[in-house]
Amino acid sequence: MSNPDMKFLIVDDFSTMRRIVRGLLKELGYNNADEAEDGAVALTMMKNGSYDFVVSDINMPNMNGFELLKAIKAEETLKHIPVLMVTAEARKEDIVLAAQTGAAGYIVKPFTKATLEEKVQKIMQKLATA
Repeated sequence: MSNPDMKFLIVDDFSTMRRIVRGLLKELGYNNADEAEDGAVALTMMKNGSYDFVVSDINMPNMNGFELLKAIKAEETLKHIPVLMVTAEARKEDIVLAAQTGAAGYIVKPFTKATLEEKVQKIMQKLATA
């Protein structure tokens, strides 16, 4: 089901968390992933590269996940890219804000490979039928 050529961008200020997500993606058959330590770095990378999917933490310095999401949705060339938001707290207002801002999905850490796979597949299916 997974497209091994899909390019992911993992955005998190903790390198350990980026490594975990990268490892889980690899286990799911996605070997193509770059990492960014905050939203500002991620946005620059996105403008200069081509990505198919973004997995972004919400709480980050410089530019947080919501600011990154808004910036992505404001860019004509980037707004089609799905963004899966990752957070440590499942706060209702965060979930609402993520949906309103255009996040493709929402995942609470710590999460398992199965949860990540389910979210990514659901988002990809939605995109395929859009």
